[in-house]
Amino acid sequence: MEQNKEEYWGMPLNTYCMLIHLSQLTSIIIPGLGFILPIVMWATNKDKNDAINEHGKVTVNWLISLFIYSIVCGILVFIVIGIFGFVLLAILNFIFAVIAAIKANNGQLWVYPLSIKFLK
Repeated sequence: MEQNKEEYWGMPLNTYCMLIHLSQLTSIIIPGLGFILPIVMWATNKDKNDAINEHGKVTVNWLISLFIYSIVCGILVFIVIGIFGFVLLAILNFIFAVIAAIKANNGQLWVYPLSIKFLK
């Protein structure tokens, strides 16, 4: 069985797809980078491989959903519950990114729960 030997940014396909998901965690180090990097990784190679396109779409859908949920939490901060919402979102974002990355590394697509489907 012959595997795809094509590389993206010097990485095999599954590794690249895995890093699309994990790249959103770069916001822990540099705020905002976790939103920009996955989009750049997806946009630069989405036309070269269907798997990259699919992984990128589910990641971008989650990032947009996360942004919307964050706005709601920001509004709810004034009645304290928003603080808990932010903590929950941070935990979910980390867990979801790790699960999606593990699945991607195994060649599977995992759709983030609670993600609104903006890109189909």
